[in-house]
Amino acid sequence: MIMVFLVIYIAINLYIGWNLHVFVSYAIPEIPSLMCWIFFWLISLSYFIGRLSVFQGPVGRLFKVIGSYYFAVFEFAIILLPIADVVCWILMQAGQQAFYGIPITGSAIVLLLVIFLLRGSWNAWSPVTRTYKIDIAKSAPPFSQIRIAIASDLHLGNLVGNRHLRKLVKRINDMKPDLILLPGDVIDDDIEPFLRNQMSQVMRELSAPHGIYAVLGNHEYYGGHIEEYVKQMKAIGIQVLRDETVSIANGLYVVGRKDKTAEHSDPSGRLNVESLLKDLDLSHPVIMMDHQPTQFDLAQAAGVDVLLSGHTHRGQFAPNHWVTKRMFELDWGYMRKGSLHVIVSSGYGTWGPPIRIASRSEIIELIVHFQSPDVSNTLK
Repeated sequence: MIMVFLVIYIAINLYIGWNLHVFVSYAIPEIPSLMCWIFFWLISLSYFIGRLSVFQGPVGRLFKVIGSYYFAVFEFAIILLPIADVVCWILMQAGQQAFYGIPITGSAIVLLLVIFLLRGSWNAWSPVTRTYKIDIAKSAPPFSQIRIAIASDLHLGNLVGNRHLRKLVKRINDMKPDLILLPGDVIDDDIEPFLRNQMSQVMRELSAPHGIYAVLGNHEYYGGHIEEYVKQMKAIGIQVLRDETVSIANGLYVVGRKDKTAEHSDPSGRLNVESLLKDLDLSHPVIMMDHQPTQFDLAQAAGVDVLLSGHTHRGQFAPNHWVTKRMFELDWGYMRKGSLHVIVSSGYGTWGPPIRIASRSEIIELIVHFQSPDVSNTLK
């Protein structure tokens, strides 16, 4: 499977590199062809180069950062270059000389790429706070309502670091939440940047009177340092729920599922929703975190009142959001399914390039009003 991916990736890059070579040969003929190709392959393969054992430390991290940005260029190029090639062909059929048409068309593509990267970077580093207000027809003494801060998919690592994390901590603390929930992918695969940059010390500043809880996402599993991650989070007062339930002031439950990845990569697998809730008093509200937005029907049938997920990033950059919209019953936003309220966040951080087009970095403020069961639920 990996070899198939690499063959396809290299084949597409040959097409992109050929277009770059043609553009440069007409626009800047002084640059030798060999130099152009060497530069292109160094950039296009930089993420993989940075993962080689011989490139550890700052050099390897630099390659991975460059490679991460190139992934965005790669996808935009796949969309834009065929259009540019058709335009050039039409111009030449109309009698336009290649010496004029290719530099003009190529420059337009470069300009569009720069615009996409700049706008996408702004979307990624400028988080918004989205507020949802819901009613649950259950009583939850001592609460008449609760304010919950939710941040999924932080992806803390070499690209998303302490600067962006401090912004998150300030935004959430200014919200003055009663409870903070982190529905998975707090770290981006490798735990090394999290430890090296002492990000836990920044996260330690998060504050909520009724606690801070997290669940595992697929990227915590990919990194393979789950026990160390859980240990680090526990040391700063954040409990990672792994198929576990906690009672908040004896008024409501927070349930945390292992990520779906556990089904094939965790020797103990993961519990189904019904098993997780079997010993709970379902007259009290149940808020469940499950990183990947799946199995809404099962959650609703088991008695979950609020399901919180992330994972999708809403595609992170267009046109991927069209794909995620078809892959998931809900890939972003709010859905009411019977008595179940579902909220899927586009995430606070980014995977790969810190670029967002048609999505935003977000924090969620969820205000839940509790009421006696004889009053019907409404979404405010």
